[in-house]
Amino acid sequence: MQQVTITPSAVEGTVRANPSKSHAQRAIALGALASGETILHHPGMSDDVRAAQEVARAFCNGVERFDDCVVIAGGRRLNNRTWHCGESGFSLRMYTAIAGLFDTPVTLTGQGSLAVRPVDFMADPIRALGGHFTSTAGHLPVTVNGPLVSGHAEVDGSISSQFLSGLLMTLPLLAGDSELTVHDLQSKPYIDLTLSAMARFGVQVTHTDYRKFKIRGDQTYQPVQMHVEGDWSGMAFFVVMGLIAGRVTVTGLDPASTQADRMILEAAGAAGGRVEIQNGTLSCIQSHLEAIEMDISHAPDLFPPLAALCTHCRGTSVLHGVARLTHKESDRFTTLRDEFARLGIGIWKEGDAMMIKGGQPSGGDVQAHGDHRIAMALATAALRASAPVTINGAECVHKSYPRFFEDLVDIGGGVKRMA
Repeated sequence: MQQVTITPSAVEGTVRANPSKSHAQRAIALGALASGETILHHPGMSDDVRAAQEVARAFCNGVERFDDCVVIAGGRRLNNRTWHCGESGFSLRMYTAIAGLFDTPVTLTGQGSLAVRPVDFMADPIRALGGHFTSTAGHLPVTVNGPLVSGHAEVDGSISSQFLSGLLMTLPLLAGDSELTVHDLQSKPYIDLTLSAMARFGVQVTHTDYRKFKIRGDQTYQPVQMHVEGDWSGMAFFVVMGLIAGRVTVTGLDPASTQADRMILEAAGAAGGRVEIQNGTLSCIQSHLEAIEMDISHAPDLFPPLAALCTHCRGTSVLHGVARLTHKESDRFTTLRDEFARLGIGIWKEGDAMMIKGGQPSGGDVQAHGDHRIAMALATAALRASAPVTINGAECVHKSYPRFFEDLVDIGGGVKRMA
């Protein structure tokens, strides 16, 4: 377990956005399903992207990794009947649907926190479309046996939108047209991201207010050459760093992106934070910050960076949508509450809202709980603490952002690593 100590620091400098694992994982899967060679530039080296590559290698003609690109030889060919998704919840849910394309049982498994996440909400849609689905007492491993057939299925979107993304990617490849009725869909921007990625590969899906999705069958994914988008999720922490501790310039983000966590700009503005945008470059400048109230149900990954932001806002902030935090790498509400409490910051729940009372964090020892976004939130808040903060288990940032601490050092953050 790695310990990282953050010393209170003023920061100033430029950070290039790390690649979006959400964008890369979608592109890897679609490239594997396409008919030809896809080249993805700047896909990143995060654990989740590596997991997506390994699963794609199990069912296509080949995946090769070079210095800063991935070359995917598309075309369905089942090379391995066991697909290991690492700790990636998105890979598990996306590839569960894709496994239904094969007339041979495929078993999906994973490790860490993924082993305790619920999976049976995926069973009914798979069965409604002619497939077989079994789990292990509602958890991994999962076995799917297709082939799926076109038709109608109902999807529960209240836990996650990720399985819906997988179905949307899969159903256009079936012989006939299909329709999905979706109930209580959360994280709508992530569905926009999926539909945008599919369109880039030449496949179209229509929907009515995210409730009815009509999917034309007999479509074919076309190979592409593309750059993976910069990651708004990871860069949200650096936006907050600039607002609370100096001046941070972020490059490599698309201000028009469909990524849900682009909402960090709205949150920064609501708090009175100064963010200047010019030619796709963000300059985030230390500001006098006031408490905010926002509904971030559709961008739940923003809870950790906004917890760090709201810690440094005057007053009590209210973030709605806390029910979305249960089935993450950790129970993020409980983890944020308990670990920020170690730093003297009050976080509590009222109904479906997270309440955060602003104040200066104290120093102390905290735990990342195997959750990359918790580690990054604690490191961000620590820049304006009254004493050093030691984060135990900080290596978990490799799940999404392996260079997080290096980039923090590059802008002047006081970072000391201990094995």
